[in-house]
Amino acid sequence: MTLTASECFMLTPAGVLRAFARKTPDDTAAALQSLLAGEHSLSLAAWTATEPAAPGLLAGALENGWVQALPGSLQGPDARLDDFLQHVIASLSGERRAVLASEGGFCLGRAGVGQDEAELLCAAAADYSDFAARQARRGWDGATRYVSFHSDPEFLLPDQAFLPFWVDGAGYWLILMGEPLLNNPALVELLWSIKQAGTRFAAIG
Repeated sequence: MTLTASECFMLTPAGVLRAFARKTPDDTAAALQSLLAGEHSLSLAAWTATEPAAPGLLAGALENGWVQALPGSLQGPDARLDDFLQHVIASLSGERRAVLASEGGFCLGRAGVGQDEAELLCAAAADYSDFAARQARRGWDGATRYVSFHSDPEFLLPDQAFLPFWVDGAGYWLILMGEPLLNNPALVELLWSIKQAGTRFAAIG
């Protein structure tokens, strides 16, 4: 693998799903998360300064499709989170209808969904968080994964899909109507913008 000094690295949508999938990230997830810690993408030298394990991780991360190399620096989202959320989450839903909830059920953003429906979906996400926590205490980790609900008995496309993720210990649910479009740079933008917002919503929930 040959790198140039100007080359920078950024998470892919698959990398975001790997990095932010658990409340307590493992070493690999923590190293991947550090790529979204700044206001722009990082060179290998800058990434290594932030995360010493980066050089050893890079080859595997590229092979697994978690990280992509960029010819230069990429600027992070430059927008107020409140204004940005409704636009970025809409593109992750095949119906352009989506809700972002805190783990405790607070509605942080919505697109194409009325306030009443959004609040119902956020409450459902909070209930599922409690369910997942109970099952984890009993030893079943499967409930902490993704959740989808179908009206089609063939389970071809979900009516709603619930995606949990954690940023700096704060839990969130992304709720998407229709086909989830997660292989989308908007997913990286969403997590990067929340990461940039710091602990703004950490106390909610």
